[in-house]
Amino acid sequence: MTLRQILLKKLYPFIAKNSRKTGNGIVLEKPVQSQALQPIDQVPLQLNTGEEIQLSKYKGKKVLLVNTASDCGYTGQYEELQKLQIEMPEKLVVIGFPANDFKAQEKAGDKDIAAFCQKNYGVTFPLAKKSVVVKKGAQNPVFKWLSDPKSNGWNDQEPVWNFTKYLINEQGELIGVFGPAVSPLEDVIRKKI
Repeated sequence: MTLRQILLKKLYPFIAKNSRKTGNGIVLEKPVQSQALQPIDQVPLQLNTGEEIQLSKYKGKKVLLVNTASDCGYTGQYEELQKLQIEMPEKLVVIGFPANDFKAQEKAGDKDIAAFCQKNYGVTFPLAKKSVVVKKGAQNPVFKWLSDPKSNGWNDQEPVWNFTKYLINEQGELIGVFGPAVSPLEDVIRKKI
């Protein structure tokens, strides 16, 4: 861990407590009558190991998709995401999507990111290959689906910062979007799982 990462890890509880005021505490829920026009289970996902999978692999479970970064004030959420994964292994799969879209807070390569997450936060949930999660030409196909209402049926909200969370239900529908200031352990997320 760099000195900055050590400080951010120690400051995370303070950052989490005070960040609701920044507008990063968004919570969006799927409108009752919306329906996905393209199933997410057909969108390819490349893991940081190079393996390509389909999200249909997780059909029957909820999936929490989170854009992540190793050098961010919210990086402490890795620990919370891991705790959630451990508490609900039969109901939930967490997948992290390392990205460098916000102030260069993910400089490392895939192997270094995985080692950092495992060593410092005990992460065992899958990590995707480092990619772009915001609406640009090279946007990760999963995040393109998540932020395109023509695909997911209702949502156009791209990540507002690192650790924006998207919850997919057992049928592959996007049912919620949660800003970085919303802890993965809050009831607003837990009750949907």
